[in-house]
Amino acid sequence: MSDILRRTYSDHGQSPWLDNLQRSYLTSGKLAELISSGVRGLTSNPTIFQKAIQGSSDYDDQFVSEMKSGSSPLDAYWSLVVQDINDALDAFSGLYEESEGVDGFVSVEVDPRLARDSAGTLTAARELHDRINRPNLMIKIPATEEGLPAIRQMIAEGRNVNVTLIFSLERYQEVMNAYIAGLEDRVTNGLPITGIQSVASFFISRVDNDVDALLNQNASDEALGARGRVAIAQARLAYEAFQKTFSGPQWEKLANEGASVQRPLWASTSTKNPSYPDTMYVDELIGPFSVNTIPEPTLEAFADHGLVARTIDIDVDGARLLWDDLPRFGVDMDIVARKLEAEGVASFIKSFDELIDALHQKAASLD
Repeated sequence: MSDILRRTYSDHGQSPWLDNLQRSYLTSGKLAELISSGVRGLTSNPTIFQKAIQGSSDYDDQFVSEMKSGSSPLDAYWSLVVQDINDALDAFSGLYEESEGVDGFVSVEVDPRLARDSAGTLTAARELHDRINRPNLMIKIPATEEGLPAIRQMIAEGRNVNVTLIFSLERYQEVMNAYIAGLEDRVTNGLPITGIQSVASFFISRVDNDVDALLNQNASDEALGARGRVAIAQARLAYEAFQKTFSGPQWEKLANEGASVQRPLWASTSTKNPSYPDTMYVDELIGPFSVNTIPEPTLEAFADHGLVARTIDIDVDGARLLWDDLPRFGVDMDIVARKLEAEGVASFIKSFDELIDALHQKAASLD
């Protein structure tokens, strides 16, 4: 692999993370190779684990052992996941130390069925954090309205959080506010805020998928010309909000206490539309104090022919003009965001439920 991933970080301050995890990456040394090439962290989600566990026999021996020990299929699932996460944490531990706690993180998501349950999410997030108990762990919590109190409280307890499934600028601002409020809670209680890390995962390609369909319905030349541009425009406006939020007197007070910014993380960065360049959502979103978590095929494409330049904050005025034009084209981004959030939560629940059902069937076949 080329040195593009390393240059993305060294030249422009963006950390490329891998959006995938499966046991073969750990046992074959592939993850170590990716880290050597410049990958600086890893994210997982219920769909990733469904594909990994159902798509190979790598987990069979451990699953059988869990069943023989009296575990339920659900408990066995978490044992399989935790082992992979712990092994990935080991692989990234050197980078975590080398970067002084900025990178080298591995993210694991709470039970997605709790996305609309504030108290349940907080309890599950604490339990998962305590079970793994590693400094380079991030617990993923959905950015639903119900997730916001759990995010604030987890930060207030000094736990690293990856906030996932962000689709709107308004919700992104609420996520940043929750992070800052959690830090302020710690300061109020006389607790240190150094070393706490968080990322806010803004989903990209799914936005263009939905908006492009609406622009096609409008069918005017202006609307059709906006296709494939809205998700990047929203990300650039989000980055502007990030810069504004993590500056000024309120933030400087926390920074002086040792706080780290909550970095924006660009997720869902593989192109769903085959007519778009395969590295579009990487090339166009590069900038300092940010993360891009990249599926392996897109990572390979970017390493092969990606463009390394600071792009996240170019032509922000143009992004705003495009954004302001969307209502004229019949696009209501509030409706789009609510739809995408509901679909994102439902998709993760579906993957989780299907995998647990499959594990129940596998357990029954062992009897």
